[in-house]
Amino acid sequence: MEYWALATGGAAIVGLIMAFIYAGMVTREDPGDEKMRSIAAAIREGAMAFIRREYQVLAGFVVIVFALIAIFIWYQPPGGGGESTYTGIYTAIAYLFGAVCSMTAGFIGMNIATKANVRTTHGAERGTMDALVIAFRGGSVMGLTVAGLGLLGLSLVYLIFVVWWKVITDPAGQASIIAGFSLGASSVALFARVGGGIYTKAADVGADLVGKVEAGIPEDDPRNPAVIADNVGDNVGDVAGMGADLYESYVGSIVAPIALAATVFALSGSDGVMKGMLLPMMIAGVGILASVLGTFFVRAKEGKHLSRALNSGSYAAALITIAGTVPLVLLWLKDVQDVQHPIGFWIAIVAGLAAGLSIGWVSEYYTSDKYPPVKEIAKSSQTGPATTILSGISQGMESTAGAIFLLVAAIAGAYIAGDWAMPNIANSGVYGIALAAIGMLSTTGMTVSVDAYGPIADNAGGISEMSGKPPEVRRITDSLDSLGNTTAAIAKGFAIASAGVTALALFTAYTSAVGIDNINLLKWQTVVGLFLGGMFPFLFSSMAIKAVGQAASNMIEEVRRQFRDIPGLREGKEGVRPEYAKCVDISTKAALKSMIPPASIAIVSPVVIGLWDVEALAGYLAGALVVGFLIAIFMANAGGAWDNAKKYIEAGNLGGKGTPVHAAAVVGDTVGDPFKDTAGPSMNIMIKVMSVIALVFAPLFI
Repeated sequence: MEYWALATGGAAIVGLIMAFIYAGMVTREDPGDEKMRSIAAAIREGAMAFIRREYQVLAGFVVIVFALIAIFIWYQPPGGGGESTYTGIYTAIAYLFGAVCSMTAGFIGMNIATKANVRTTHGAERGTMDALVIAFRGGSVMGLTVAGLGLLGLSLVYLIFVVWWKVITDPAGQASIIAGFSLGASSVALFARVGGGIYTKAADVGADLVGKVEAGIPEDDPRNPAVIADNVGDNVGDVAGMGADLYESYVGSIVAPIALAATVFALSGSDGVMKGMLLPMMIAGVGILASVLGTFFVRAKEGKHLSRALNSGSYAAALITIAGTVPLVLLWLKDVQDVQHPIGFWIAIVAGLAAGLSIGWVSEYYTSDKYPPVKEIAKSSQTGPATTILSGISQGMESTAGAIFLLVAAIAGAYIAGDWAMPNIANSGVYGIALAAIGMLSTTGMTVSVDAYGPIADNAGGISEMSGKPPEVRRITDSLDSLGNTTAAIAKGFAIASAGVTALALFTAYTSAVGIDNINLLKWQTVVGLFLGGMFPFLFSSMAIKAVGQAASNMIEEVRRQFRDIPGLREGKEGVRPEYAKCVDISTKAALKSMIPPASIAIVSPVVIGLWDVEALAGYLAGALVVGFLIAIFMANAGGAWDNAKKYIEAGNLGGKGTPVHAAAVVGDTVGDPFKDTAGPSMNIMIKVMSVIALVFAPLFI
């Protein structure tokens, strides 16, 4: 088995090598003239300063959790029987490694993104497709680094603690140590997503409301003091934050079936258990190689629809994964006892991948200006901001129906397929569901590449405006940015859908670890937990949105002050520059201060409830899973739709820029900003981090 684990690590290294190659391609591109380079340097400086301060805060938190795990975690065999074994230090090391890999992925991705933005602007001076390719390659560095570091880290944890050191022989104990890696990824992602989201939306809302609505100046106008902070926010929120988000989702989707395999394959002998635990990592290995190949399919030609250029890479990666996992599953499981129909597990993988793509299509339908929902929101802006907001809320709510139907179809199909693969084996259907989750995220390398392209394109537009480029350059960057909003919504759909399926698998692993056979809704403790879990996503969202609102208010006052107190700034007098650094500082302080309470509650609450009652915690996780999933889909799609409705009007429809219709659409977009980039995407991390916390700390609850 050692060689196969090494092979998965080798596939991860291939992805990292390709990321390094793309990074070289991006940095060799011409960064443009001196003014462009100066603006890009200010954005880069602000982004790197924020991430350093954020990581300093996170380091303290990671050290505290490391100590708690090292002191208190003893492995207890499922059901509470048998002798306890100390595994705390090993789980803590895995946790620390997971956190460091997550931080490293975010840092590398943002480092390249802040170099790719100005080069994309210069590429737009040559044509749309040059700019698209540069932005995509910049995003590919983030995508392949996320997938590569995630799988390489898990492979090393497996090799060190299971194969080489053999710190514990019980497969369930081995899985609990590996789950520590996932907890490290999840806890960092939660802080990074919330902190980055607060930063970017405080700057974005302040820049839009005072700049576009009050002052009547264009988006990303250099006269706007908040414009650098806004562009910094694209990187810390939509590159580093989203990268950490999907890194955590990817790792969690691999760890969930590993944890389940320890019990599902228990009757198949030690060889069967090891094969069941290694299968998820091998599927991820195929997915990384497919993602690398998929990037070669993004071939741009002038006149070709932009979305087709990106979609061709995503579809190619998906098809290669589907084809590659057929022989993998059939050959890998053919001699495993109790696996009667191994093709069933492949069907589960395909069900997850198909559901992920389909939920992405639902997100595209509700957030792209090619389809009716966005056009309806734009038309509703003709009667003011109130109808704009109502229209966006209704479209976001409606979008949850399609996502839920697809999700439950994938869950049912994967369960039936998994149960058919290993009939009469407890939880084999749930193992199939867990494989569906990794099917959704097997092409994470490609999914994040397409997603991270978006903020690079957004930054390119800002640099174009601030450096005074011709209107046709801004038109190209705007078209890339509009597509980026849709690709971001699709990526969020992937992340949220996989969160629901992964959290369900982790939930089952938790119930097995604490010996719960069924959830009794007639037990008052369970009902209390269920209601608390249903409430928490609303409380979490409230705290995140309130933080954005407070920070945005401070930003608005600062922008107004500068327009008022700096003579000639609003008029664009030559030689007069805003005090950009003050706005950057406002967003930074607000993000670092406000990210701690909601993230801390999400991490601490499962431990507190679990110490009280294990069934209450089961109810708590179930309530948070269902409600959190719905809120996440609603907010992501409503926010994306508002944003593209605004851009649809700015493209010259319904009167265009500077009209009351445009002003109403800007208000709608402002409401949607914290929905789609702060509270909404934090939901999928929240429901998984709570499930992983419950699984890792389960020995304390028995």
